[in-house]
Amino acid sequence: MPKVIACGSRDNAFDDFRTAVRNAGVDQFIMLLVDSEEGVATSDSPWQHVSTRDRWTRPARASAESLCLMVQCMEAWFVADKDSLKAYYGQGFDLRRLPRRPEVERIPKADLYAALDRATRNCTKGKYKRGKGRHSFSILATVDPSKVAAASPHARQLLQTLQEAVA
Repeated sequence: MPKVIACGSRDNAFDDFRTAVRNAGVDQFIMLLVDSEEGVATSDSPWQHVSTRDRWTRPARASAESLCLMVQCMEAWFVADKDSLKAYYGQGFDLRRLPRRPEVERIPKADLYAALDRATRNCTKGKYKRGKGRHSFSILATVDPSKVAAASPHARQLLQTLQEAVA
């Protein structure tokens, strides 16, 4: 089974990834999963995107499949499964405040944050913006991967890569 390690900031995650790749055994597959932070051109691979945006260079021992992006941010995956969000936040959650666009990767990051903040305004767990760090991984654990994959080509690629890595 895959092991997930939250690494803090985007740059810290990349530094930890480089170290893990450098120290990995021959039977280990190391993967980095980060927000793209902005739209990704359809012609760009994940490594091309981070090379242009962040000036990151793929480590020599890393494969093309070792980087996956949450486009434009993890919150896009949340709105791909609105039922899970509603169940997580419970009473006071306003489903009508979420974007209705089926192509969740095209929703700008700021729009996602604002929509989640409005949808959770009357929830006892508090607004999403205020609770991002506190709630994000718990919410991610509740979303239906098939719904996310149906709405997000990058999520679909992540699931395929993980299936191949554990096979």
